[in-house]
Amino acid sequence: MTTIRRFCCNDLLRFASVNLDHLTETFNMSFYMTYLARWPDYFQVAEGPGNRVMGYIMGKVEGQGESWHGHVTAVTIAPEYRRQRLAKKLMNLLEEISDKIDKAYFVDLFVRASNTPAIKMYEKLGYVIYRRVLRYYSGEEDGLDMRKALSRDVEKKSMIPLKRPIRPDELEYDSI
Repeated sequence: MTTIRRFCCNDLLRFASVNLDHLTETFNMSFYMTYLARWPDYFQVAEGPGNRVMGYIMGKVEGQGESWHGHVTAVTIAPEYRRQRLAKKLMNLLEEISDKIDKAYFVDLFVRASNTPAIKMYEKLGYVIYRRVLRYYSGEEDGLDMRKALSRDVEKKSMIPLKRPIRPDELEYDSI
């Protein structure tokens, strides 16, 4: 049986095995703590039998006006728990919070351009490639900014793809 619950400080000591995947970005402890303090509803963990961490999602809400959106900072599932729709459940939860509680226009995320399985999964969940960000990952690999419109974006303007790739310095960031 899987339980999805809010991530807590103790989980920081138990989730290292989930982050061993080479496609998962690992951050420093203060980064995780900032998300936990500022956006606790956007930081959820999937826990299995024996209190094993199966995966987690970490995100936030940011932007202004029609750019007000939920953002998926990380979603990862331990290899032995993949293909059980856990990522879909976690993504749906973040989308629901963004839509119903924070009244966001869309949810976005960044994914490595080479991570075909993740791109396909996000597309099945209704995300589209909004733009390519050149050398987004460590100045080496391109990232894809993918978006999914929420109920507030009735005309789905947030999903209209940009025609040209951008550089990381052209991204609009909200400071943490």
